[in-house]
Amino acid sequence: MPARPTDAPAATSARTLTCDLLVIGSGAGGLATAVTAAQLGLKVVVVEKQPQFGGTTAWSGGWMWVPRNPLARAAGIDEPLEEPLAYLRHELGAQFDEPRARTFLMQAPRMVEFFRRRTALQFIDGNAIPDFHGRSPHAGTGGRSVCAAPFDGRRLGARLRDLKPPLPETTLWGMGIASGRELRHFLDATTSPASFAYVARRVLAHARDRLLHGQGRRLVNGNALVAALAASALEAGVQILTAHPARRLLQRDGRVAGAEVVSADGPLAIEATRGVVLACGGFPHDAGRKALLLPHAGPMGRDHHSAANPGNTGDGLRLGESAGGQMAKGLVQAAALAPVSLVPRKDGSTGHFPHLIERAKPGLIAVRADGRRFVNEADSYHDFMQGLLAATPPGEPVQAWLVCDRDFFRRFGLGAAKPWPMPTRAWRKNGYLRRGRTLAELATACGIDAAGLADTVARYNAMAAAGRDLDFGKGETAYNRIQGEARPGQPNACMAPLQRGPFYAVRVVAGSLGTFAGLRVDTQARVLDEHDRPVPGLYAAGNDMASLMGGHYPSGGITLGPAMTFGFIAGHHAAGVPLEPPSAPARSAATAPHSLHQEPLACTTTNSPR
Repeated sequence: MPARPTDAPAATSARTLTCDLLVIGSGAGGLATAVTAAQLGLKVVVVEKQPQFGGTTAWSGGWMWVPRNPLARAAGIDEPLEEPLAYLRHELGAQFDEPRARTFLMQAPRMVEFFRRRTALQFIDGNAIPDFHGRSPHAGTGGRSVCAAPFDGRRLGARLRDLKPPLPETTLWGMGIASGRELRHFLDATTSPASFAYVARRVLAHARDRLLHGQGRRLVNGNALVAALAASALEAGVQILTAHPARRLLQRDGRVAGAEVVSADGPLAIEATRGVVLACGGFPHDAGRKALLLPHAGPMGRDHHSAANPGNTGDGLRLGESAGGQMAKGLVQAAALAPVSLVPRKDGSTGHFPHLIERAKPGLIAVRADGRRFVNEADSYHDFMQGLLAATPPGEPVQAWLVCDRDFFRRFGLGAAKPWPMPTRAWRKNGYLRRGRTLAELATACGIDAAGLADTVARYNAMAAAGRDLDFGKGETAYNRIQGEARPGQPNACMAPLQRGPFYAVRVVAGSLGTFAGLRVDTQARVLDEHDRPVPGLYAAGNDMASLMGGHYPSGGITLGPAMTFGFIAGHHAAGVPLEPPSAPARSAATAPHSLHQEPLACTTTNSPR
């Protein structure tokens, strides 16, 4: 059914709007809450401070960590709840919150089924995607992830123009590329006729859409997730108001009862009888809170370069604190760390490219200014950054160089610089991409110690030939291998020698995909005060909610999976519709079957779930 226009909602008075539930923020957490509540009969309003909805979710890979999800179970991957619970217990240690973890693991599969059956959002499985830490007990080698299926933007109607497009640096001419098989087609386009034909069809269709409609209409990854949620919200009567920043919460009789927002016509009071949901995306661009919670960000908070949505400036956290909500303390890390390269744009601004894919591919190393490796490049983006932070002496800038040779660059590209046959002249001219005919020339161009780099590459090449990384164990886990690329005669899918010039490098700095530190909540997503009591009428979702993972990053999709699930939970609570309670332990993890954790996966080219 076509989306209903909602740009001009009917107000009960000149500057007042009433609803049952007000959601502040339009990423996955906020929209999941809105769709759920609307499906359960509530009148819902979503306000977004930016001109387009979607937040950081619209730029993401769209992956969600959902153990025991319906797609996995349909494929025969059926594990007891105690298996992923035991993995979290081991991974999170002192930060493990069993009531919230158990609630999440019970309700996440139900969330997927709810959206599959009742909304426009559909999913593709991640049955071959392993957890990040394959050496940990009860780590999964597949069946714990789902992603938003590609979505036809035409279902949004005129509101398609209000959808935040993908991050430009991660697209090809503004066209998003889905992970897995589609990405493989693009990488193989110059060597496979079938892949060339596929890519040609995609590019021509995208060009036609841009010519006729101003933007592409086949949406993938996080863009598809937001579009499907927004279409579902609009079709259920939810009002999505963009360019409406929230300024303060309204309270009545000790309860949060709405918010005052700013519109083009001035202040607007939105009264919400069932409460308010804070889903503003955390604080990745709040310099003051970054300085307080991220030591590497520096005293002014400027040395942390997040790839998250620039509109995520901590608004929801400040609103929550104004009503008595409390920030979580004791997290091992306040942000979802990732290496980021700073991309000069034609308009003089700087883009932030998150390096999620190429680090595990064979033929790349990461070095600091001394020319030495410091980490397993194929590990997760969060683990990569933890390694860089640990290797950086106090007082030195947190930065490193991703280094590769000609063969690697022609196949995979490097950061925002796309592979052959895309041109590189502009990237070299603006200084983003460094090139040298020899390793010594590259070292000079980057300010890397030439002798250190030469020694590192010589040692790495010998280890690559033998197929074993004696320094950091690259390629030894299922997650490493699925991120790599197996080749005939190559013993390690994540390693190949760097030997053919010219050589290339891109500088990466400390960054993130978003933040973990947020408002403390209970199992119903209700914000808690200093006495651990729910603040009446106030919920938090997404990155405004303190991460279930306590600052750890055990698997891809641990941001969006809980965001969607606790949004689903909050929607039920606000509507007064009870959820099935979490199950009690059926059997101990020690006696649970381990069939999911024994066999290594075949290597494929894929994208890291976020």
